[in-house]
Amino acid sequence: MKKHNKKKQKRVKEPLFNYISPNVYHTIIKGDSLSELSNFPNGKFDLIITSPPYNIGKVYETKTDIDKYLSTHESIIDELVRLLSNNGNLCWQVGNFVDKGEVFPLDIYYYWLFKSRGLRLRNRIVWHFGHGLHASKRFSGRYETILWFSKSDDYIFNLDNVRIKSKYPGKRHFKGPKKGMPSGNPLGKNPSDIWEIIERDWDSGLWDIPNVKSNHPEKTQHPCQFPIELVERCVLALTNENSWVLDPFAGVGSTVIASIKNGRNAIGIEKEESYCKLAKERIKAYNEGELKIRPINKPIHTPSVTDKVSQVPKEWLQHHK
Repeated sequence: MKKHNKKKQKRVKEPLFNYISPNVYHTIIKGDSLSELSNFPNGKFDLIITSPPYNIGKVYETKTDIDKYLSTHESIIDELVRLLSNNGNLCWQVGNFVDKGEVFPLDIYYYWLFKSRGLRLRNRIVWHFGHGLHASKRFSGRYETILWFSKSDDYIFNLDNVRIKSKYPGKRHFKGPKKGMPSGNPLGKNPSDIWEIIERDWDSGLWDIPNVKSNHPEKTQHPCQFPIELVERCVLALTNENSWVLDPFAGVGSTVIASIKNGRNAIGIEKEESYCKLAKERIKAYNEGELKIRPINKPIHTPSVTDKVSQVPKEWLQHHK
């Protein structure tokens, strides 16, 4: 008598709990930003944070001249200003547009587009990263900038959420009515406009966040992916719990993830179907506790002198005498 081997059905492991609070709303909308933005009421968002296409010929861009490129974003900027709450903040993260070897710093061009619409620049934040394309006729670019604007002088700013460890907590006032009393803040010091996200290097005041390259745990197929920890710093400082956050060029959803991770409602708009799919998959993975996220204070790996990658190749020894 033959025995029939029954195939064991694979049981789907249900998560013990959801990482996303049921009180937090989030969605990824597939569509054109300008068309979709018109569906939202005035003043809905306390934070709008994004990295627009840079006009550098990526697969999702059509390269054009700098003036035409900027003009295509003016209507979107009009809508974003309308959607920003009176206490709201807008963070516009950009790099450089390079044409025939000439560099056009996009933050300088964008500043006037926002300033002419009544927004007020609070900081020009430098984001430094250690890896990228190598240039041969100029120095290799290793930073991008975030323009932080507010809509009014009464803007959300939760400094205590992003204070960093004091380098000299024992310092005291040496004169005046507070003589002998601690001169710092017990919660830590105010980071500068050039931050380092990792605790080991925050004392230098530099936003030294690894960009999402091949060995980054958050890497997807998107060529210019937002690191989640970059968005988190802005979310923590520039919104309150239950605030609404918008990313009009959402890519693979890093802004939405950074927001829902910290109890904020979030909407992302993205025109590329493949990126929308990836964003939804990443949000689902986060909710199930399976999304790989680089810890916000993790030190950047530095190879030791004994590692092979730190050794000078024998072919180069003649140049290192």
